[in-house]
Amino acid sequence: MYVIDRRLNPSGKSLPNRQRFLRRAGKILREAVRNVSSSRPIRDVAEGGVVIIPARGIDEPSFHTGSDGLHSRVLPGNKEFLEGDRIARPSGQGSGKGKGSGSQSGSGGGGEDDFKVALSAEEFLTLFLEDLELPDLERRKLSLTDSTGMRRAGYTRGGSPANLALTRTMRNALSRRMALKRPKPEEMARLREALAEAEARGDGTESDLLRVELAALELRTRSIPYIDPIDIRYRRFEPSPRPIAQAVMFCIMDVSGSMTEHMKDIAKRFFMLLYVFLERRYNQVEIVFIRHTDEAKEVDEKTFFESRETGGTRVSSALLEASRILDERYPVADWNIYIAQASDGDNETGDHERVTALMRDALLPQCQYYAYLEVDEPHNDTPRSSLWKTYDNLQPGPSMRRVTTRQEIYPVFRDLFRRKSEALETTSR
Repeated sequence: MYVIDRRLNPSGKSLPNRQRFLRRAGKILREAVRNVSSSRPIRDVAEGGVVIIPARGIDEPSFHTGSDGLHSRVLPGNKEFLEGDRIARPSGQGSGKGKGSGSQSGSGGGGEDDFKVALSAEEFLTLFLEDLELPDLERRKLSLTDSTGMRRAGYTRGGSPANLALTRTMRNALSRRMALKRPKPEEMARLREALAEAEARGDGTESDLLRVELAALELRTRSIPYIDPIDIRYRRFEPSPRPIAQAVMFCIMDVSGSMTEHMKDIAKRFFMLLYVFLERRYNQVEIVFIRHTDEAKEVDEKTFFESRETGGTRVSSALLEASRILDERYPVADWNIYIAQASDGDNETGDHERVTALMRDALLPQCQYYAYLEVDEPHNDTPRSSLWKTYDNLQPGPSMRRVTTRQEIYPVFRDLFRRKSEALETTSR
């Protein structure tokens, strides 16, 4: 059987060669993808595109002549020097003849070209999200619905050659040969030896009998094949429910008057990145959007990202709304529960005690993971907010990060949702 891959190749390149290149330059491409992601619009994070990697990142090892010993070289186009001439040192401070001081000044060769790689949307997202995950996703009850996989379901007489059950086929053939009493090779060899001995003795009668018996066994052997089409079996597969983890992510965003447009933009970018991550990596994760000022309400995706509602600030209203939805729709025994919150940290003075009680008694004990993102203006050196201090006093408390610019969103997001094994490795270093 021959399998011909007729998928279209980007830019007419060979697909196997492209896949080998992506595997070999995987680490450098991942870094390039993350650098590109920090500068592109958040809505385009799921799109492919061109990324630039340094040419040195794709160099392969090679043998070359060492610096010791005598070397003779012929440089084509030389009209200035003869053999034995001494070449004067360049007048500039750099490696070329120019007056610049950098390593790439003048006409010197200190620079290095970059290498452009066109990635599809699938390749881009795979590199961008491959080391991210929801922490502790397998701790709760597994769902057996809305997810199917293939499982072994016995054998069948027809199927693809790739599913040929060789052991079962040979077992059937052996059973059939034994039932039909097909002559064994040892028996045939013994008759041939006896015939040869009878002919050597000159016993014609015994030789004739042995020839007749041997001819009958050979005829029976030909009529009973070693493997018959009725012996062949193929492995059979059928769809079956596959257990996967149920999870719900609560996205809580502060849209009060204390949130400037810059802060709201950072918060929206964080949640849009979280939304892309969940939609890409998980099929069984529900997302609940909650916006709050001094009042909180559950909204749809469009309202969450585009509404311009504003007002006062009472964080406990959002936490109370999340707790109510958990009690009504997401039993703790059946669901993995995650919460991501973004706020500038401003809150009503008398609301901190209620926030502490809701976090300590209602939300944190039920959550697999709670991430808090505090947004602020760039170059703001003010002390931590009152909400940050409230969360910091909780033990155990949420994972907290602070962001002031767009460029910080991607590193912080990766830090919050980095795969646990990589996070431990980074910590140990």
